[in-house]
Amino acid sequence: MAGVVALLLGTQGAAQTTVRGQVENRSQTGGDQAPLAVVGDRTFTVAEVDARWKADSPVRHAEAQQAVYEGRRAAIDALLADWLLDRGAAAKGVPREQFEAEETARRTAPVTDDEIAEFYEANRTQVEGRSLEEMRPILREFLEEERKMAAHAALVAALRAAAPGLRVLLSAPRHRIALDPADPVDGPATAPVTIVEFADFECPFCQRAAPTLSRLRQAYGDRVRLVWKDMPLTRIHARAFLAAQAGRCAHDQGKFWIYHDRMFDAPRGLTAAALKEYAGDVGLNVSRFDACLDGGTHAVAVKDAVATAAQLGLSSTPTTFINGRMLSGARSYQEFAAVVDEELRAGVTDRVR
Repeated sequence: MAGVVALLLGTQGAAQTTVRGQVENRSQTGGDQAPLAVVGDRTFTVAEVDARWKADSPVRHAEAQQAVYEGRRAAIDALLADWLLDRGAAAKGVPREQFEAEETARRTAPVTDDEIAEFYEANRTQVEGRSLEEMRPILREFLEEERKMAAHAALVAALRAAAPGLRVLLSAPRHRIALDPADPVDGPATAPVTIVEFADFECPFCQRAAPTLSRLRQAYGDRVRLVWKDMPLTRIHARAFLAAQAGRCAHDQGKFWIYHDRMFDAPRGLTAAALKEYAGDVGLNVSRFDACLDGGTHAVAVKDAVATAAQLGLSSTPTTFINGRMLSGARSYQEFAAVVDEELRAGVTDRVR
């Protein structure tokens, strides 16, 4: 059942790197100008050391920054949840365990037979040939546990929303992402939240992320714009480089996003012949598209995009930036939406240009 659980929850993300001891807490060293090494009359500061680290190893530098932020943020959220749950239990005059159990149960709807059957059908390839009746008790237990977890999260969210003066002061690491006029964009330039995705058309996790990002665009309307950045991982995806060029050829005709969706559907793969067939499927001028693809019109531009990703220290796809805040992997809709909501509340927009 591990495969079923992973498929449903979308837990796949970029591999995390252990960074204990790699990042010095600047509050302990006195800030960016604090000395880290001295030789003769020469002093090396935190800022200088970090700049060299970033230049020499951009991937590890970015991973370290993000890992420290995510670890601290998870700890803050856990501490806040404990405090809020204790406070809620005290207000009702009951033990915390009782308060959590009752409030979670109140928010948990029962799992129906129809829901179990629907989940079974959606994950039939993961159950190794076992029948619905064989799987029913296992699936019921799994779905009930998932629903309890969601209800508990909703309880904590409600307590946070009602808490007086609750603010998280920890700042997320941000990256200034340069936008190119040639980048495919969905949404207005005036949107307060810009989501920039570095992705690869042959990447299965990019394929999984695509409907999630589309859902965000629909849910938030003109408050969000999506920007696509090519990052074909040519060492592991032999057809990704050509597919990236194909996307740009479709963009030349104003149909990037519909062609983007067609490539991720990819019923016939991403061969040159299939890419040309998809052009006809989505209503492109096929002759113009074929000339663009065969002539390598956008090959240099795609190489430049890959170089830009490398300069940012990116090594896996999808990597998404929400107003400069990095999220690696095919995260859930809830994870993306939480960051979008934070950005809307904070009014942070000057992170892309």
